[in-house]
Amino acid sequence: MPRKDDRRLRVGVLGCGPIAQAAHLESCVKARNADLYAICDVADDLRARMAAFYAPAKSYSDYGAMLADPECEAVIVATADSFHVQASIMALQAGKHVLCEKPLGVSVEEVLELKAVAAKTGRIVQVGHMKRFDPGIQAAHDFCANEMGALLAFKGWYCDSTHRYAMTDAIQPLIVTSAHARKPAVNPKADLKRYYMLAHGCHLLDTAHFLVGPVEAVEATLTQRFGAYCWLIKAHFANGAFGQLDLTVAVRMDWHEGFQIYGENGSALGKIFNPWYYKSAEVDIFREAEGGWRRTLGADGHFYRRQLEGFASVIIDGAPMTGAGIEEGLASVRAMAAVARAVETGGTVRLADVSGAV
Repeated sequence: MPRKDDRRLRVGVLGCGPIAQAAHLESCVKARNADLYAICDVADDLRARMAAFYAPAKSYSDYGAMLADPECEAVIVATADSFHVQASIMALQAGKHVLCEKPLGVSVEEVLELKAVAAKTGRIVQVGHMKRFDPGIQAAHDFCANEMGALLAFKGWYCDSTHRYAMTDAIQPLIVTSAHARKPAVNPKADLKRYYMLAHGCHLLDTAHFLVGPVEAVEATLTQRFGAYCWLIKAHFANGAFGQLDLTVAVRMDWHEGFQIYGENGSALGKIFNPWYYKSAEVDIFREAEGGWRRTLGADGHFYRRQLEGFASVIIDGAPMTGAGIEEGLASVRAMAAVARAVETGGTVRLADVSGAV
């Protein structure tokens, strides 16, 4: 067992599906300042298997019962996207802090509703944009924030691979499924264009936000051929920087994700790996004053555990939020919706003006 702090956040995980099995349940067990206190899932067979393996203190089939447990301090919402907002609101109203999987919601309006509830309850809401806890990406963020000076341009790409599942199946644990799992009324994959934007576009857009700052407006085109989708996005940042973003699902090659940032006092070049490798991004930072490059090793690449530890530190120690808060979660949903509108209209769409579903 990993070494644990004396004071640990007691966490309940809602949902025992793929993302919980691949990321959150293990993170609760490994986190230095959190414990897997409870799990909740309507599928009895799936919940029983996860309880037998991870040994939480409590196991619930009813979400309301888990929320009524006074020993449960925080909830990880690890459900389908369409359930995120309602599950988070229920947790907040029960007095629990929330770490919600990305995307925070599937429409601007529902996230605004969640934001209002969070403000009323005073509980912490963090969004599962776990790439913010990649040591390489964090090094680039710190350089941009503290040393880069004025930012000129950002190029970012997130290209899923046709070979991704063959590669990740070799290293991920066997994902257990159940015929009794609760599913959304509408299959999320019925509209692949929307599904890919919610599943992958939110990562690309949040990484751009994290490294450069808020996006004010976007232009976008979408090309679909031989079952592949390619969004090319022009991003106008609030600080005057310009961005070019590429979201492609899927490229006929290895996973291809990264960024280039050009600024007044240097540049940063990053190669980001498939998240299930738990390998820190290879980020090379060039400092103009030194005339040389530096790279952070980033040996601890368990982004999901690191994000839970950051979340727990905010609650237990009053540490500053280093993950994506509700404002950043809202910005990601607005950006995805804006890209969709820009594709439809062929024009420039301001994030502040966008509404509706992604």
